[in-house]
Amino acid sequence: MATTTQEISIGDLPARAAAASSEGELKGDNMAINVGPSHPTTHGVLRLLMELDGDTITKCRPVIGYLHRGDEKIAENMTYNQFVPYTDRLDYLAPLANNVAYAMTVEKVAGLQVPERCEAIRVLCCELARISSHLLGVGVYGMDAGAWTVFMYTFTEREKLYTLFEELTGARFTTSYTRIGGVARDIPEGWLGRVNDFCNGVLPVLDQVEKLLTRNRIFLDRTEGIGVISRETALAYGLTGPNLRASGVDFDLRKDRPYLGYDRYDFDVPVGTTGDCYDRYLVRGEEIRQSVRIVRQIIETFPDGPVCAEEAKQIVAPQKSKVLSSMEELIQNFMITTEGPRIPAGEVYFEAENPKGALGFFLVSKGGGVPYRLKIRGPSFCSLSLLEELVPGHHMTDITCILGSLDFVMGECDR
Repeated sequence: MATTTQEISIGDLPARAAAASSEGELKGDNMAINVGPSHPTTHGVLRLLMELDGDTITKCRPVIGYLHRGDEKIAENMTYNQFVPYTDRLDYLAPLANNVAYAMTVEKVAGLQVPERCEAIRVLCCELARISSHLLGVGVYGMDAGAWTVFMYTFTEREKLYTLFEELTGARFTTSYTRIGGVARDIPEGWLGRVNDFCNGVLPVLDQVEKLLTRNRIFLDRTEGIGVISRETALAYGLTGPNLRASGVDFDLRKDRPYLGYDRYDFDVPVGTTGDCYDRYLVRGEEIRQSVRIVRQIIETFPDGPVCAEEAKQIVAPQKSKVLSSMEELIQNFMITTEGPRIPAGEVYFEAENPKGALGFFLVSKGGGVPYRLKIRGPSFCSLSLLEELVPGHHMTDITCILGSLDFVMGECDR
């Protein structure tokens, strides 16, 4: 007997779902349900309003805003330096990379060029942040597909990285390490050797993870041909990072628009062919290998010199020891803290290749120590905007794999 399909407005889904649960209606009709906002289910406080025809999804509308903090408006009410910790809370799985992207935006409008040693430290931070983010992304993705053991392997390696981050920055999670015109402090003695030891240990673990997943029949069945994003669709929705490259678009800001001396390092950009959930997993796994490759080159060629630009003395607060012993440094510290650094007027946009994609900052300065306007371009926001077109036609069991393959973070969606 043929079933009838009742058309309902996507805006009526919450009320319809409540009515269905209370009255037991909709037998033989499409069913409206909510997925999330529940962190373990939807990788953060994301809500999906979905309409089902049996087990097949016919409509999916992502609802965001549950984590909204108004970061962009906060930036307009504090000094440039004071906003650095807020960037940690964007992609909170890669705070070191967020710091760098924001600092380089301000440096662009201020006309600052950081020394080579600072560039090397920043690239090192960004690539270690990429490894950390992808380790967690691959591990959680495996867990979404039913492979719990993979998560234990990757999370253990990520903890080793957090120990290295703590040695460098004094914090494990929200690091606030980068400064406008430089970094907070130089690397600790012997730290590069410990980073090299980590690189030597993480690749065998990655090999083991790939043995568990890459040819695993259950994992293949749940990811191959699922959540296919064509090259044209990826470009139309503004996808960047691994999600874009998995769809066959060979674009990486580190290669195509080099910054921080990335053009001095030899590495490859992994590109997928199909654009499905499986390709997105493969791309992230290979990106870990390429980041290790970059980190090793930095260690081999690590330059000497200062870690802050000479011209940044009126921007970066002086060392505490000098503040306590010199009147000039004390006055400078007071002025930077109360009024902010003297940034010239200008309007710039800068974006960096973060683990989730291109993180961009559009900054408008009218002079002084506080930005006039700051807008943030978060890569995860673009990834989620695709769900309304990507999800319909799949089954409910595919939802976790699709969300895991996009590897978004709600901190930079809601901002």
